[in-house]
Amino acid sequence: MERITGYIGRRAIASINHSLDLLAFIFRICSCLKGHNGQGRVLVNRIITQQLYFTAVQALPILIPIALLVGSLVIIQFARLSGQYDFGRISMLLIVREIGPTITALLVILRSATAVTIEISYMRVLHELDTLEMSGLDPVRVVCVPRLVGITTAMVGLFVVFDLVSILGGYAIVWWGSEVHMRGFLFQIAKAITPADIGVGLTKAVLFGIIITTTCLYRGFEMKQQITEVPIATSRSAIECFLYCLVINVFISVVFYL
Repeated sequence: MERITGYIGRRAIASINHSLDLLAFIFRICSCLKGHNGQGRVLVNRIITQQLYFTAVQALPILIPIALLVGSLVIIQFARLSGQYDFGRISMLLIVREIGPTITALLVILRSATAVTIEISYMRVLHELDTLEMSGLDPVRVVCVPRLVGITTAMVGLFVVFDLVSILGGYAIVWWGSEVHMRGFLFQIAKAITPADIGVGLTKAVLFGIIITTTCLYRGFEMKQQITEVPIATSRSAIECFLYCLVINVFISVVFYL
């Protein structure tokens, strides 16, 4: 019993220390973002553009079909119960507040979080980060800041695209491909949406982007010299990002709903 208690205590202390390290890492990146001096500006801007293209633009062929499928399923299911529930309000709560941020975060984790963890891990193992530092460039400023800006911005953009495609595209699919009564759906949606709904969704998207980026960067920076540890760090990073996003999602939902 004492061994189990000790193990749980050690794991709890390690988790708290890791969370504090992540918070300190976020503060370190944000301090570079706030007080930059033009160091490596061309490189930073190029990495931001590349990250936006990879995370947002190249993810659209995957995001749009998922958004159409989710939107049409939600609309067609609740349209049949429109006499019992506020159809437009329920659709807004599910798509904008809950499903949209979660699916977008999952897509970003599967595409960008794993890719960034692998990239930074190899840069660490192959001493590219040491080379940047020896050249007088701050690795946090040159490597972390552009990826934080790029992934977070892409996360917000994908969230907006997902919501629009889910609502409008899902409505079009249900209207054209089924016999479900859809009269006044768009009017109900326009009437049901509130600034709080948009604020909750955007808040989740921004926080998801920040925590996903910092987690995968942190796992890459803590990589040692063994290149065989890269797959382990990548898997651990993806799982951590997903768990953190779930915790943030539940916390924000509870705060706004209550």
